[in-house]
Parts: sequence; C-alpha cells; structure tokens
Amino acid sequence: MSERLVLAAGLAFIITLVLGPFLIPVLRILKFGQTVRDDGPKRHLKKAGTPTMGGLIFLVGIIVSALFSAEQPTSLEMVTLVGITLGYGLIGFIDDFIKVVMHRSLGLRAYQKLIGQFGLAFILLWVSVKWLGRGTDVAIPFTGIHWELGWFYYVLISLVVVVMTNAVNLTDGLDGLAAGSTLFAGASYVVIALLAAIHGGGVAVLAHETDMAVFAAALAGGCLGFLRFNTYPARVFMGDTGSLALGGALVSLAVLTKSELVLILIGGLFAAEALSVIIQVFSFQTTGKRVFRMSPLHHHFELVGWSEWKVVLVFWFVALVCAMLGIIGFVPTLG
Repeated sequence: MSERLVLAAGLAFIITLVLGPFLIPVLRILKFGQTVRDDGPKRHLKKAGTPTMGGLIFLVGIIVSALFSAEQPTSLEMVTLVGITLGYGLIGFIDDFIKVVMHRSLGLRAYQKLIGQFGLAFILLWVSVKWLGRGTDVAIPFTGIHWELGWFYYVLISLVVVVMTNAVNLTDGLDGLAAGSTLFAGASYVVIALLAAIHGGGVAVLAHETDMAVFAAALAGGCLGFLRFNTYPARVFMGDTGSLALGGALVSLAVLTKSELVLILIGGLFAAEALSVIIQVFSFQTTGKRVFRMSPLHHHFELVGWSEWKVVLVFWFVALVCAMLGIIGFVPTLG
C-alpha cells in the first residue's frame, strides 16, 4: 500500500513538473493573462498578464496519477472522486474562459456557478448515500457521536460542499497560498482514508478506501509540483479552473470518507478566508464600516504591512495545524 501511495504522489509531482514548462508558454502565447484588481495591494499590479488557468497542469497530473496508481481505478469511489473534481474544474474553466478569452470581467454569473456547484454536490451526496451506502449521518469531530440527519443531510452537507469549495477559490489570492494549503489538506486525507480503511475492514472495503488514499496522495503530489511554478514570484496562476477543482477534490474525499464536518477543521484556513468575506460584506452592508482593510483575510495582512511571502508562510503553517487537528478530530469518530 505504501508503494502505491508513494507512486501516486511521485507520479503526480513529476507529471506536473514536466507539463509546466510546456503549458505555461502556450498559455502566454494564447494571452490567457490574469487581470488584477486596482483596488487591491498595489504591488499586485505587476502580476497583470501572468498566465492563468494553470490548474490544467496539476489536474492532468492528479487524475492520471490517481487512475494509474489505484488498485481499482474503475471503482465507483474513484470514478466519483475524479468526476466531481473534473466537474468543479469545468465550472472554473468556463468562468476563466469567459473572463480571460472573451474579456467579460465578471465571468459566469453567481447564480450560474451556484446551480452547477449545487448540482455536483447533490450528485456527490446521492452517489455516496444511495449507491455506496455511506448513510445520512454525520460524525461530530472529537466525539464518537454520529448525528442521523435523514433528508436534511442533503441540505446541510450540500451547503458544506459548496461553501468549502468556494472557500478554496477565495484562498487563491497570493502566490502559492491555495496550492500549499491544499497540499497539507490532501496529505491529511491520505491518513484519514487509511484510518477509515483499517476501521472498515474487509478486502473489498480496504481496496476502495485505500484507493481514496491514493487519490489524496496524488492530490498532494500535484499541488507540490505546481508550487514549482506558483510560488512567489509566480510564473503561472491556477485560476478558477484549478482552485475549484482542488475544492471539489477535498469535498469529495470528505463525503466519501464520512468526514464531512471534519473537513471544516482540516480546511480551517479556507473557512477563515470565506468567513472574513462574509463578515466584511455583512459589516459594510449594515454599518457602512469594514472590519478588515480588505477581504479575503490574506489581503488584510498584506495591507497592514506583511510581505506576500510572510503571509503565505504563516498561512501555510496555519493550514498545517488545521490538517493535524482534523486528523485528531477524526479518530474518535471511528468509534
């Protein structure tokens, strides 16, 4: 098993490293350049024109590696993980294409994104409950309590899926921030999937659960490879193509390993970024005042004087701590 995990992570890492030097010049030739908000940190203005939609680089690495390394690549678990990841990536790709290629600054409208995202969330939950028999209960982190939700499971967890997916997207605002943070989250799901496999028992169950660990390892390896091109100063941005795909991968792992609420711990950094936007909007709408100098949260720290690299390093450390807390919180839920 350890060999397949190493193979998955290593292959995704290598494929991403190899693809980068070929695809980045293509994106530059096609003029798929990033636009930068003029109301943000002024030092970001020099990033205008940097190739975006680079999420395609690690998406290829992750998917090819996961399918090649899996013991049962055609299992419903693996097909679901790959399908949902690509589905969210497709939404991001369409959004990027409209903004970058068609030069429409808003891209997809919010309701269009939400329809697609909730549609994919429902498919994920339906497959998990009806076809894989995962049930409609949720485990409360740090406890052995399992809360049976019935039909409300679809309502609550679809919200968790969509919010956390978009939270990853919001985190993608500094060079290397989203990729590095997802690296830690993906690594934590290697552990969680293996723990679920050991607890589940049985040869068939073991193969399916460990293949989810293989997918998580490929996710971590692809993110690590992408950091070669995405750390400051970034040669390419992942765009919504990449950030929504990463979010889709994480929520899929959470649902299939029955760690839906644990994901909020593992992705605590992502959740904090999303919460900062919600707080900022609510405060400004109700009082006319801003709580943060700018949201998402990483921009606030930039505007108080932190260097971009310092913000990323500190946020990576927070992401690592959150990933470790998530694993600790998941263990008691196994009963």
